[in-house]
Amino acid sequence: MTQTVLITGGSRGIGRATARLLGARGWSVGVNYTQNLAAAQETVAEVERAGGRALPIAGDVANEADVIAMFDRIEQTFGRLDALVNNAGIVAPSMQLADMDLARLTRIFNVNVLGAYLCAREAARRMSTDRGGAGGVIVNVSSAAARLGSPNEYVDYAGAKGAVDTMTLGLAKELGPRGVRVNAVRPGLIDTEIHA
Repeated sequence: MTQTVLITGGSRGIGRATARLLGARGWSVGVNYTQNLAAAQETVAEVERAGGRALPIAGDVANEADVIAMFDRIEQTFGRLDALVNNAGIVAPSMQLADMDLARLTRIFNVNVLGAYLCAREAARRMSTDRGGAGGVIVNVSSAAARLGSPNEYVDYAGAKGAVDTMTLGLAKELGPRGVRVNAVRPGLIDTEIHA
Protein backbone atom coordinates (compact mmCIF):
# COMPACT_ATOMS: atom_id res chain seq x y z
CA MET A 1 0.00 0.00 0.00
CA THR A 2 1.27 3.46 -0.92
CA GLN A 3 2.14 5.61 2.06
CA THR A 4 0.86 9.18 2.41
CA VAL A 5 2.56 12.22 3.91
CA LEU A 6 1.48 15.80 4.49
CA ILE A 7 4.34 18.29 4.28
CA THR A 8 3.52 21.73 5.65
CA GLY A 9 5.39 24.48 3.86
CA GLY A 10 6.05 21.89 1.18
CA SER A 11 6.19 24.18 -1.83
CA ARG A 12 9.75 25.49 -1.40
CA GLY A 13 13.10 24.92 0.28
CA ILE A 14 13.47 21.99 2.67
CA GLY A 15 9.80 21.10 2.24
CA ARG A 16 10.18 20.78 -1.53
CA ALA A 17 13.34 18.69 -1.23
CA THR A 18 11.56 16.40 1.23
CA ALA A 19 8.56 16.08 -1.08
CA ARG A 20 10.80 15.20 -4.03
CA LEU A 21 12.64 12.53 -1.99
CA LEU A 22 9.43 10.92 -0.75
CA GLY A 23 8.01 11.02 -4.27
CA ALA A 24 11.06 9.10 -5.47
CA ARG A 25 10.25 6.51 -2.81
CA GLY A 26 6.71 6.15 -4.14
CA TRP A 27 4.82 8.14 -1.51
CA SER A 28 1.67 10.16 -2.05
CA VAL A 29 2.49 13.71 -0.96
CA GLY A 30 0.26 16.54 0.21
CA VAL A 31 2.14 19.75 -0.58
CA ASN A 32 0.87 22.46 1.76
CA TYR A 33 1.35 26.10 0.82
CA THR A 34 -0.07 29.39 2.03
CA GLN A 35 -0.16 31.72 -0.99
CA ASN A 36 2.20 30.62 -3.76
CA LEU A 37 0.16 28.11 -5.78
CA ALA A 38 2.68 28.21 -8.65
CA ALA A 39 5.48 27.05 -6.35
CA ALA A 40 3.26 24.29 -4.95
CA GLN A 41 2.40 23.14 -8.47
CA GLU A 42 6.11 23.03 -9.35
CA THR A 43 6.70 20.82 -6.32
CA VAL A 44 3.78 18.57 -7.30
CA ALA A 45 5.29 18.20 -10.78
CA GLU A 46 8.69 17.31 -9.29
CA VAL A 47 7.12 14.68 -7.02
CA GLU A 48 5.27 13.15 -9.96
CA ARG A 49 8.39 13.15 -12.14
CA ALA A 50 10.19 11.36 -9.30
CA GLY A 51 7.54 8.63 -9.28
CA GLY A 52 5.10 9.65 -6.56
CA ARG A 53 1.64 11.19 -6.49
CA ALA A 54 1.05 14.69 -5.16
CA LEU A 55 -1.60 17.25 -4.40
CA PRO A 56 -1.25 20.98 -3.62
CA ILE A 57 -3.15 21.85 -0.43
CA ALA A 58 -3.68 25.50 0.50
CA GLY A 59 -3.83 26.47 4.15
CA ASP A 60 -2.32 28.66 6.84
CA VAL A 61 -0.95 26.46 9.62
CA ALA A 62 -1.75 29.21 12.14
CA ASN A 63 -5.47 28.92 11.30
CA GLU A 64 -7.20 25.98 13.00
CA ALA A 65 -9.93 25.65 10.37
CA ASP A 66 -7.31 25.61 7.60
CA VAL A 67 -5.31 22.92 9.40
CA ILE A 68 -8.32 20.65 9.87
CA ALA A 69 -9.30 21.16 6.23
CA MET A 70 -5.76 20.28 5.06
CA PHE A 71 -5.81 16.99 6.93
CA ASP A 72 -9.34 16.22 5.73
CA ARG A 73 -8.31 16.91 2.14
CA ILE A 74 -5.30 14.60 2.16
CA GLU A 75 -7.32 11.78 3.72
CA GLN A 76 -10.17 12.26 1.24
CA THR A 77 -7.72 12.18 -1.67
CA PHE A 78 -5.22 9.49 -0.65
CA GLY A 79 -6.88 7.60 2.20
CA ARG A 80 -5.20 7.37 5.56
CA LEU A 81 -2.34 9.59 6.68
CA ASP A 82 0.96 7.84 7.47
CA ALA A 83 3.24 10.78 8.18
CA LEU A 84 3.43 14.50 8.86
CA VAL A 85 6.48 16.60 8.10
CA ASN A 86 5.83 19.65 10.28
CA ASN A 87 7.98 22.00 8.22
CA ALA A 88 6.13 25.32 7.73
CA GLY A 89 8.03 28.22 9.25
CA ILE A 90 8.75 31.88 8.72
CA VAL A 91 11.36 34.46 9.69
CA ALA A 92 11.24 38.24 9.54
CA PRO A 93 13.97 40.81 8.84
CA SER A 94 17.02 40.59 11.09
CA MET A 95 16.89 42.89 14.12
CA GLN A 96 17.34 42.95 17.86
CA LEU A 97 14.45 41.96 20.10
CA ALA A 98 14.26 45.55 21.42
CA ASP A 99 13.17 46.66 17.94
CA MET A 100 10.53 43.97 17.29
CA ASP A 101 6.88 45.00 17.40
CA LEU A 102 4.02 42.88 18.68
CA ALA A 103 2.66 42.17 15.19
CA ARG A 104 5.94 40.55 14.17
CA LEU A 105 6.23 38.52 17.37
CA THR A 106 2.63 37.38 17.13
CA ARG A 107 2.99 36.19 13.52
CA ILE A 108 6.31 34.40 14.18
CA PHE A 109 4.89 32.52 17.16
CA ASN A 110 1.51 31.85 15.53
CA VAL A 111 3.09 30.18 12.51
CA ASN A 112 6.19 28.58 14.03
CA VAL A 113 4.76 27.41 17.37
CA LEU A 114 0.95 27.38 17.27
CA GLY A 115 0.98 26.11 13.68
CA ALA A 116 3.36 23.28 14.54
CA TYR A 117 1.23 22.32 17.54
CA LEU A 118 -2.03 22.41 15.57
CA CYS A 119 -0.60 20.21 12.83
CA ALA A 120 0.92 17.77 15.32
CA ARG A 121 -2.42 17.64 17.15
CA GLU A 122 -4.33 16.78 13.97
CA ALA A 123 -1.77 14.13 13.04
CA ALA A 124 -2.03 12.63 16.54
CA ARG A 125 -5.82 12.56 16.34
CA ARG A 126 -5.74 10.72 13.05
CA MET A 127 -2.74 8.38 13.43
CA SER A 128 -2.79 7.33 17.12
CA THR A 129 -3.72 3.69 17.50
CA ASP A 130 -5.83 4.42 20.59
CA ARG A 131 -7.99 6.74 18.44
CA GLY A 132 -8.54 4.27 15.62
CA GLY A 133 -5.47 5.18 13.56
CA ALA A 134 -2.86 2.82 12.16
CA GLY A 135 0.13 4.61 13.69
CA GLY A 136 2.59 6.78 11.82
CA VAL A 137 5.39 9.29 12.00
CA ILE A 138 5.70 12.99 12.81
CA VAL A 139 8.91 14.76 11.85
CA ASN A 140 9.18 18.29 13.21
CA VAL A 141 11.57 20.62 11.40
CA SER A 142 13.36 22.65 14.05
CA SER A 143 16.50 24.72 13.51
CA ALA A 144 20.05 25.08 14.77
CA ALA A 145 18.78 28.52 15.85
CA ALA A 146 17.08 26.79 18.79
CA ARG A 147 20.53 26.06 20.23
CA LEU A 148 22.34 29.16 19.01
CA GLY A 149 19.69 31.78 19.87
CA SER A 150 20.18 33.88 16.71
CA PRO A 151 21.29 37.06 18.55
CA ASN A 152 20.88 40.33 16.63
CA GLU A 153 18.95 38.49 13.92
CA TYR A 154 15.80 36.68 15.07
CA VAL A 155 15.70 35.54 18.66
CA ASP A 156 11.93 35.23 18.16
CA TYR A 157 12.39 32.53 15.51
CA ALA A 158 15.04 30.80 17.63
CA GLY A 159 12.70 30.75 20.63
CA ALA A 160 9.89 29.38 18.49
CA LYS A 161 12.12 26.53 17.32
CA GLY A 162 13.06 25.88 20.95
CA ALA A 163 9.36 25.33 21.58
CA VAL A 164 9.27 22.87 18.66
CA ASP A 165 12.16 20.93 20.24
CA THR A 166 10.30 20.72 23.55
CA MET A 167 7.07 19.65 21.84
CA THR A 168 9.03 16.91 20.05
CA LEU A 169 10.36 15.51 23.33
CA GLY A 170 6.94 15.49 24.95
CA LEU A 171 5.10 14.07 21.96
CA ALA A 172 7.68 11.33 21.43
CA LYS A 173 6.87 10.08 24.94
CA GLU A 174 3.11 10.74 24.64
CA LEU A 175 2.57 9.20 21.20
CA GLY A 176 5.24 6.48 21.08
CA PRO A 177 3.04 4.03 23.03
CA ARG A 178 0.20 4.94 20.65
CA GLY A 179 2.03 3.90 17.50
CA VAL A 180 3.30 7.31 16.42
CA ARG A 181 7.05 7.95 16.27
CA VAL A 182 7.97 11.62 16.76
CA ASN A 183 11.37 13.06 15.85
CA ALA A 184 12.86 16.40 14.89
CA VAL A 185 15.61 17.53 12.58
CA ARG A 186 17.55 20.69 13.34
CA PRO A 187 19.02 22.07 10.06
CA GLY A 188 21.75 24.66 10.07
CA LEU A 189 22.20 27.23 7.29
CA ILE A 190 20.61 25.77 4.18
CA ASP A 191 20.62 27.60 0.84
CA THR A 192 16.87 28.31 0.65
CA GLU A 193 14.75 31.42 0.20
CA ILE A 194 14.25 31.72 3.96
CA HIS A 195 17.97 32.51 4.39
CA ALA A 196 18.39 34.39 1.11
